[in-house]
Amino acid sequence: MLRFSTAGESHGESLVALVSGLPAGVPVDQEFISHELWRRQRGYGRGGRMRIERDAAHILSGVRHGKTIGSPIAMTIANNDWKNWTEILPVEEGDPSKHKAVASPRPGHADLAGALKYNFPDARYVLERASARESTARVASGALAKLLLRELGVEVLSHVIRVGKAELSRPAQWEEIAALSQKEEILLNCVDAEDEARMKAEVDAVLRTGDTVGGVFEVVVHGLPPGIGTHINWDERLDGLLAQAVMSLQAVKAVEIGRGVTAAESLGSTVHDAIGYEGSEDDFTKFSREHNNAGGIEGGISNGENVVVRGYLKPISTLRRPLGSVSFETREPVKAAYERSDVCVVPAAGVAAEAMVALAVARLVLEKFGGDSLPELERNYNGYLEQIRAY
Repeated sequence: MLRFSTAGESHGESLVALVSGLPAGVPVDQEFISHELWRRQRGYGRGGRMRIERDAAHILSGVRHGKTIGSPIAMTIANNDWKNWTEILPVEEGDPSKHKAVASPRPGHADLAGALKYNFPDARYVLERASARESTARVASGALAKLLLRELGVEVLSHVIRVGKAELSRPAQWEEIAALSQKEEILLNCVDAEDEARMKAEVDAVLRTGDTVGGVFEVVVHGLPPGIGTHINWDERLDGLLAQAVMSLQAVKAVEIGRGVTAAESLGSTVHDAIGYEGSEDDFTKFSREHNNAGGIEGGISNGENVVVRGYLKPISTLRRPLGSVSFETREPVKAAYERSDVCVVPAAGVAAEAMVALAVARLVLEKFGGDSLPELERNYNGYLEQIRAY
């Protein structure tokens, strides 16, 4: 089974990612991993931390001569900001007078709930691990999953469809989404320039007021054949696994598959995708769909259309004009603590969600097709494609 885990704190020495279960022989393009990390750092509305960090994954194990060798892959991503925190967050006991306490919990963060759970006198240690800085290690892990899927012709990318009240006014085509990922600079990762300008205006408005703004990103899995996931058991359904994967990201408060939200208020005759038999020889099968309202998943199983997952991101909880809170020490009303923060992170969250979706899909692909080496996996995969084309 493909598994991954992360370790590290926001202001610690480094982040760590451990990925196991990848077959041997997968080419590992380190420039691709670096580009994925770069994409996560970009976007209009990011804070000062992104001007400090230059994220790069240092591979310690599991890759030799440019390819995976079947053993666990360990990676570190250094935190450049660590040099400013070495005496504040030392591994050893250190000097208590240099400890930088988070003295009043921030509404919307894990601060208060975490301090209560772990019996901490302040929220520093909660903040350090709950921070979205952790998603950097997820992006590095997801890049490896993407490299595996790419060998099978499957790609995973994202784009932004809403920031605040400004929304993408038309459907996005796959080619447009793919082009976004290759841009030299990322504004708000929207496929339409006019809509992106309106999104930028939403960010500008909250910049002036000391507030923050959320939005919606869309992750698209392109080239995934029918049959990934299953209806057999509740915890093996593709849509359920994708929802959990995306919901696990910091600040994501809702997940939608296809037209999930508007489908709830629509008639069945306008929601379900009519089936035809007119596909081309280049398709997985000759069965075809008029639309993709289901988001490429029916009954927990991929149906051959693009898999479409949307994440609804709340505004960042740390405000330059803090909300009301309570002092941990005195229990008196105070303003919430402030730590350097972003104003809008919707494009970056989309990149992190790509990683989570790629990891979930790659895991199911490996469970279905097996293979200790990439050639074995490809034989099994190609044999299945022949089977469904001949159906």
